[in-house]
Amino acid sequence: MTRWPLFSSAFLFAMVMVARGEAVPTKKSAWNGTAAAAYLDNRLTWWRQWPKAERDHGTRCVSCHTSLPHVLAMPSLRSQSRKQRRSVAEVAMFDDVVKRVYLWDEVEPFYPDQTRGVPKSAESRGVEAVLNALILATRDQERGHLGPDTRQAFANMWGEQMKAGDQKGGFTWLNFRLEPFESPTATYWGATLAALAVARAPDGYATDPAAAPQIDALRAYLRTGIGGSLYSRALILWADSQLGGVLAPDQRNKIVSELVACQQADGGWNLPSLSRWQRVDGSILPQESDGYATAIVAVILGEAGGGTSAAALMKAKTWLTAHQEKDGSVAAKSINKDRKPGTDPYLFMTDQATGMAALAMRQ
Repeated sequence: MTRWPLFSSAFLFAMVMVARGEAVPTKKSAWNGTAAAAYLDNRLTWWRQWPKAERDHGTRCVSCHTSLPHVLAMPSLRSQSRKQRRSVAEVAMFDDVVKRVYLWDEVEPFYPDQTRGVPKSAESRGVEAVLNALILATRDQERGHLGPDTRQAFANMWGEQMKAGDQKGGFTWLNFRLEPFESPTATYWGATLAALAVARAPDGYATDPAAAPQIDALRAYLRTGIGGSLYSRALILWADSQLGGVLAPDQRNKIVSELVACQQADGGWNLPSLSRWQRVDGSILPQESDGYATAIVAVILGEAGGGTSAAALMKAKTWLTAHQEKDGSVAAKSINKDRKPGTDPYLFMTDQATGMAALAMRQ
């Protein structure tokens, strides 16, 4: 009798992928926090050496795509990798932030009106004020005490908060029509970061009566985004999970259910499911699961909690682990263009995805 060899379904799937000329995903059993930390350190070093990041008074711009994910992820990555000392680039970044906080009335905006057109000065101030507060609040959360430089950063941030108009309670934000961090709807990204800053600040800052009017106004602005894209609503859910008092229970549950419902079969999320983004070069957004989309949703579901999202979060972590590259990164595609490997912006979304993945994996 002829004996036929037995093949596993995984083996047969791999053979089909090879026959099609497609890459077979490499499955790993564990997230490599040490490699992720090294990747983020290397990218921050590159960013600080990039000529376009240079600003006045010998400082560098802090960016949502490269600097911020490093700041948010490194406290947990340090504990995962047993790396206690900050890198030279990280120390220099904090020094720049502190310098610009104290020289707030002297430093130039990241993008002055005189060279970039109105209203880039106001937009730049809003962005930098929020980022400075979040960066220093995250540092102080790790230290366990709110420093005077962070208090000054919050004073600068509240000074930039809008007092009237459609953006009342929020912040004017950079709009270069580049999704998702510098666009007309990125004001909700900015407001979410401000909420994270308040929530992360130690010594009970979030309940400080002196800041209560500004924090309440921030909450009110965040509520105005409930009718926006699923991506914007997910950010608002993140803000609510940290600051509280933004969403009603039924609103939270609805956003969680919508996020879980659009999870891909492989455990990830794709970009088109989160918003009707259109690339400026006319190319089509990839339909497959994406590193940034998966990581940011995983972070938000993990922070929001709830039993209905537990299985989805576990699948997302499995996807992120399986798609972590050897250099520690989690690859992500640009929302704006089909960017080519080797160009300076090519890794910007990968930087964000890696930082957000590291945050998701700590939960």
